[in-house]
Amino acid sequence: MKKIVSLIFILSLIICAGERASAIDDGNGQVFGPSNGEFNKVGAAGMQMLKIGVGARATAMGGAYGAVADDLTALYWNPAGLAKTKDVTADFHYTYWFAEFNHSFAAIALPVSENFTSALQVSSFGTSGIPLTTVMDNEGTGQTYSVNDVCIGLSFSGYLTEEFSFGITGKYLTSSLAGLSSDGIAFDIGTLYETGIQGINLGFSMHNLGSSQTYTGEDLNRTIKIYDYVRQTAIDAQYTTAAYSIPLIFRAAISGDIIEMDEHKVIGAIDFITYSDIPEQFHFGAEYSYDRMFQARVGYVVGHDQLGITGGVGISYIGGGFAGKFDYSYNPTTILGDINRISISLGMN
Repeated sequence: MKKIVSLIFILSLIICAGERASAIDDGNGQVFGPSNGEFNKVGAAGMQMLKIGVGARATAMGGAYGAVADDLTALYWNPAGLAKTKDVTADFHYTYWFAEFNHSFAAIALPVSENFTSALQVSSFGTSGIPLTTVMDNEGTGQTYSVNDVCIGLSFSGYLTEEFSFGITGKYLTSSLAGLSSDGIAFDIGTLYETGIQGINLGFSMHNLGSSQTYTGEDLNRTIKIYDYVRQTAIDAQYTTAAYSIPLIFRAAISGDIIEMDEHKVIGAIDFITYSDIPEQFHFGAEYSYDRMFQARVGYVVGHDQLGITGGVGISYIGGGFAGKFDYSYNPTTILGDINRISISLGMN
């Protein structure tokens, strides 16, 4: 009993630390922090793809995955979970987003030794064929453009003790909008502590630690006259753009076994998340597994204006030196439509 109370106390300290850690100066005198009531920083960060969850299993559990992460999707939720991947494994995840946007994620894990694992990931979010409109042609010019965000990451994770693992990811980020683009570097760090008590795990991670980005490109170039009514030669000019921050994310998580007997297992998880540009959120999730072959999942998000209840299923096969998983999740939104995700994982065991 004393150990359980201690774990709850530790999680409380982590959450309090997250509240303080999320209040960070961006170097220009502007502080990003938790909402504490009315929140006024919505839209203060770009590269919103970095807040879109990866993997049908995790999203079916409402995103309560920071302490559960034991596969390649840990690269998004908590890089310390990558240490649990002991074999060469490849994952692919596809999401049909609303408004004809598509979100894809692919990763491969390459174990370095018995206790350390590396991984490479690529994710993208975007759409094409958007009608181009202008102030003079608000019905469209007949041309189209595309938008696309891409993240390429290299991760390293391992066990420092039998219970404690760490993970770090370096990411190259690029965002394109019509003829404009921006790029930058960011880092994720995470830790995971497996208590050995009723399957209880504690996770802590910070994501998108990096500098601000600025758009550049041909669409900023113009040929203009300084004074329209003065006879003079036009000059070449270029608009300048303001730098934007990427969303800083702090995650504190706990998970544990609710039921474990014979062929049946139920795990529960809770994640507390703070962002630099939107209010805090709580994520709750549960997974039922039968004989490690069939899984049913459910989750709920508190503090999000679109997401609420979530759900999904999974099928796994392990045998003959081969491991394969297929997962599906369904996330309805309040007004934006339904989000469907499919995940496939292939590996050797």
